[in-house]
Amino acid sequence: MPRLNPGLFLQYLLLILVTATALPAQEQSESWYEADASVLQLGASGTVVQRRTPRESVRNFVQLAGESQFADAAKYLNLADLPQADRAEDGKELARQLAMVIERQLWIDWAGLSARPDAMIEAGTSQNALAGQVRRDIGLKLIEVGGQAYEIRLARYKAEGGNPVWMFTPQTVQNIPILFEAFGPRRFEAYIPDEMQQPIGGLRLWEWVLLPIMLAALLGLGWAVSRGTRWASRKLPRSSVTRQALDRSHIAISMVVVAIAAQFMLALGVSFSGPATTLLRPFLLIVMVTGLGTIALKIVDAILDRITVRVIGEIDDTRSLDQRELYTSIYAVRRIIVLLMVSIAIIVVLSRLNLFGSLGMSLLASAGVLTVLLGIAGQAVLGNIMSSLQIALAKPIRIGDSILFEGDWAYVESIFYTFLRLRTWDERRIIVPVKYFVSQPFENWSVTDARILKTITIFLDHAADVEPLREIFFDMAKKDEGVIEYEHLFVAVTAHNENGQELSFYAMSPDPSTGWETSMRLREAMLAHIRDEHPGWWPKERLNLTRVARDTA
Repeated sequence: MPRLNPGLFLQYLLLILVTATALPAQEQSESWYEADASVLQLGASGTVVQRRTPRESVRNFVQLAGESQFADAAKYLNLADLPQADRAEDGKELARQLAMVIERQLWIDWAGLSARPDAMIEAGTSQNALAGQVRRDIGLKLIEVGGQAYEIRLARYKAEGGNPVWMFTPQTVQNIPILFEAFGPRRFEAYIPDEMQQPIGGLRLWEWVLLPIMLAALLGLGWAVSRGTRWASRKLPRSSVTRQALDRSHIAISMVVVAIAAQFMLALGVSFSGPATTLLRPFLLIVMVTGLGTIALKIVDAILDRITVRVIGEIDDTRSLDQRELYTSIYAVRRIIVLLMVSIAIIVVLSRLNLFGSLGMSLLASAGVLTVLLGIAGQAVLGNIMSSLQIALAKPIRIGDSILFEGDWAYVESIFYTFLRLRTWDERRIIVPVKYFVSQPFENWSVTDARILKTITIFLDHAADVEPLREIFFDMAKKDEGVIEYEHLFVAVTAHNENGQELSFYAMSPDPSTGWETSMRLREAMLAHIRDEHPGWWPKERLNLTRVARDTA
């Protein structure tokens, strides 16, 4: 058995003890930032400063600022970047400005602000990736000014011999003048009476008065822009692409103008409170992006319609297979463009907004639940959209195809995202959900070409001779302009019963619509011939005397 070296054993023991004492110190150093005691104002007298948790620091700062105690509110700002001689005076002004910015730009999610000193996100209440980890800084709001991003942020600081405290970071303090210049009170607010400045329901009283006035003015502007756009479109030629685009997009144009006007009002003259700003700016951005996307889509629609009219014209099964393929491909291109525009719009909105960061991590979990609910509610719509893309790519039907669907002979007039529009031979319109359509069997009479073999059925007596009727039908069919490929002409007895026999006459036509008209003409001609030349061939009802006698006996 090897001997134990006492010197080596002592070295291992010393290493273990040093590591054990160093690890807690390392963990504690990652829980806060080191700071000077003078910056943290630990020795300041007066109001007791409670800054143990993020929620406590923000709540006390807002409360002190609301009571105009800006000297005490300044104790929640890390003024390390300011000269020590200027901290007392400048700190009060910076606290006043930050309070105003918070009032007008932040909708504080108090439940989302941690009430723990270590700001740890508890694993049992959140699905966030940071759950269970200690944090030493927290972002409250990311604000964009002049194309630059500025953040309002809290951090945890500790001076030697003191307890850790939460304060607004030096970077936030540095950003305060810029944010105040962009979002502080506007010049007209100096003329608003103090009575109108009182907060009611999260907004000031004058905001409750101004918001409806602003909304009415914007709606009036939108109505005027819409009417002006339609008036301008009527001055253009009827066949102009520009006129079609303006006619279709006048509402979208008014939406964009209204959103831009509202943005200018918010940027130049009107500064609302945090709840109103948090709701208004995302809403206006969504309206603007939606309007611009709709305008672009209507322009694309007008161009595609012009191409369709000039190249193809009115579509039906008389058009060639290539023309119907082209028409369907145009609709497929439109759907792809719409999907791209929707995707781009979503990316733009998400990149421009920082709702999750401003409203807290709790809303992220709520948004996840909302996404699941919307997914379940929109399952039918999404299913129709996917089925529409399936039709556009696989092309089991094309626009202009002649089909037989659930007993109705119709043309495929349009293929939209969620439904198909079928035009029947008698000019009715059948609207069918795409998902339902692709799950049902249907006959496509134009899948390869538009030719169709029409069948004319006539029921006659057993005494009728088929051969002369066959000759007469062949002569009539060859003289009819709706019949092609005479080698497909055919006549046969296809059924019979005790009352007579069924004769079927077959003729090929170039397309279903022509075939339908041709079959009507040939049927009338054959019936007229039989009525004039062979009236005795009509079916007769026979009476079985033997059966009658047996039944009466």
